[in-house]
Amino acid sequence: MGGLTLWGHRDSGHAAKVALALKLCGLEHRCEVVDIWAPRDSRPAAFLAKSPPGQVPLLEMDGLALSQSGAILLELGTRFGCLGGDSPDGLRRARALLMWEANRIGMCLPQLIEARRPGGDPFPEGAVDWLRGRYAADAAQFDVLLGEGPFFHGAAPGLGDCAIWGYTRWVAKADIAPTAAMADWLARMDALPEAEDAAVAFG
Repeated sequence: MGGLTLWGHRDSGHAAKVALALKLCGLEHRCEVVDIWAPRDSRPAAFLAKSPPGQVPLLEMDGLALSQSGAILLELGTRFGCLGGDSPDGLRRARALLMWEANRIGMCLPQLIEARRPGGDPFPEGAVDWLRGRYAADAAQFDVLLGEGPFFHGAAPGLGDCAIWGYTRWVAKADIAPTAAMADWLARMDALPEAEDAAVAFG
């Protein structure tokens, strides 16, 4: 297998999800930084050639250019048999969690963070209040989905944990509080050496 290259940015929770999965799977890779705040046309030509929309993350692997964090996570899990990808039950759990994250808590948290970014575009009146209400509902679902286990995949973190960690680790940036269960889970995730490395993968 050829070398793996992950393109991303430190402000992208989606890129962080993939960086964490690569670390937890023990896959050697290098990271390249793309300035997501710069105009698209100013981004590296080598990156744009493989990601026409100019979005991160982008994972180069075996001549493939893989995009969309959820799709990349599932590719890693199935190809390398890691993070729940080694069993049908683990993959079913991963797919369900990834779909939930993308449509629920992974939708509202990035928007709440963006609403507080200095220099960002103003949000329509009432939008932030709606997003806060959405987060409250999503946080309650988080607790139910996590259950009594330490991680979403049981005794060890899996693909779903990587996906959900990407933005929940920044609840303070969104000026909202985690539930008690979320705070405990985040503490367990942050205690992983791989999570510490992934958090600074792009500087």
